[in-house]
Amino acid sequence: MNKKLLIISPYFPPVNAADMQRVRMSLPYFAACGWDAKVVTIDAQYADLAKDELLLQSIPPGIKVHKVKAFRKALTSKVGLGSIAIRSLWHYCKTVNRLLKDNKFDLIYFSTTQFPVCTLGAYWKKRFGVPYVIDMQDPWHSDYYINKPKSERPPKYWFVYHLNKYLEPIAIKNASGLISVSAGYIDELKLRYPVIQKLPGATITFGAFEPDLQIAKTNQKLFAGLLDDGFINVVYIGRGGKDLHKAISPVFDALRTGLNTNKEQFEKIKLYFIGTSYAPAGQGITTILPLAKQYNVEERIVEITDRISYYQALLTLQQADALFIPGSDDPKYTASKIFPYLLTKRPVLAVFNAASSAIPIMQQYGVEHVYNYDDVTSENLFIFFEQLIKGNFQTVEYNAEAIEKYSAHEMTLAQCRLFDRIIYERH
Repeated sequence: MNKKLLIISPYFPPVNAADMQRVRMSLPYFAACGWDAKVVTIDAQYADLAKDELLLQSIPPGIKVHKVKAFRKALTSKVGLGSIAIRSLWHYCKTVNRLLKDNKFDLIYFSTTQFPVCTLGAYWKKRFGVPYVIDMQDPWHSDYYINKPKSERPPKYWFVYHLNKYLEPIAIKNASGLISVSAGYIDELKLRYPVIQKLPGATITFGAFEPDLQIAKTNQKLFAGLLDDGFINVVYIGRGGKDLHKAISPVFDALRTGLNTNKEQFEKIKLYFIGTSYAPAGQGITTILPLAKQYNVEERIVEITDRISYYQALLTLQQADALFIPGSDDPKYTASKIFPYLLTKRPVLAVFNAASSAIPIMQQYGVEHVYNYDDVTSENLFIFFEQLIKGNFQTVEYNAEAIEKYSAHEMTLAQCRLFDRIIYERH
């Protein structure tokens, strides 16, 4: 008989949020791995993120989804509390209390970056005796921005910093296990809280979920084209920010040199940076175009700050001639979006911090042009651009073993192995 898993995922389809993707891509495989899953999410009407109804097509029929309410943002913002995690906390507590009282669950699984909700795990563990696992997709309490200029810090930085400093230990010290996209996140937590040194943990990336590409293709008539067919289009879709400049700068430098030495050929290239801001549509501030202007290549760069839907993003990646993935200067950062890029079989150029886990993963796939900040050279980048200009590669066949190793099914199996270990050790 399968064990019972209660998943806490504040964002869930049709809300188009990055932090619900692990749950969404794992749901088709949990049962086969020995776990029956139910999801508790916040009703989409309370979320101020974009909605994508196509995401619902990937949810297996029969998955029970419980929806909780949240206080209206218009009300809570008056006292400076707009976070959906804070707005939903009381409702989450009430709903899950009822579920745990009326049903037997073997494990609670928090998979979200709305971290304040995770503090409820300690309460439920104490009251109902149910262990819980936290999926650390991003750092929760972090010193990353503490020495950055005010202009580079997120909104309400000091309030959020001190709130996280208080809430994180409540959830982490009482957790029964940790999952993370980066080993560095777990290592940092164990250093910060010695009491969890022996806590079961696993580093598990987001998986490659091939059905999504077919959903995007099937519904392509719903989306306006973003690329110019008259050019060689190199595409990046994701957030912007100055922490990406170290990865992007050598590419712009090589492009500038190419334009100076072989203008006719290099003018065929356009680099797209799409969805670079989290701000509401039309209100985003460009963070890539100013860098392009420093290198005098702004005519070859298109930055679209508005976010686009998940499936429009996947379709656009498939329509591109090549793809570019810049990594953050934060050594613990790992780009969870590398797998959709690789599934498209388009040629990829990637530049990351040497410590990023994305580099060895892409090397296992057989990505030819993946570099760290220290080993990327103008010669490397010229070869990539010249191959594009000459049309030497159209599609790329990546390593079949790596494709299977990092599939959503295998990543779900890895999660369930940790769940099983926690339950076994508990008994």
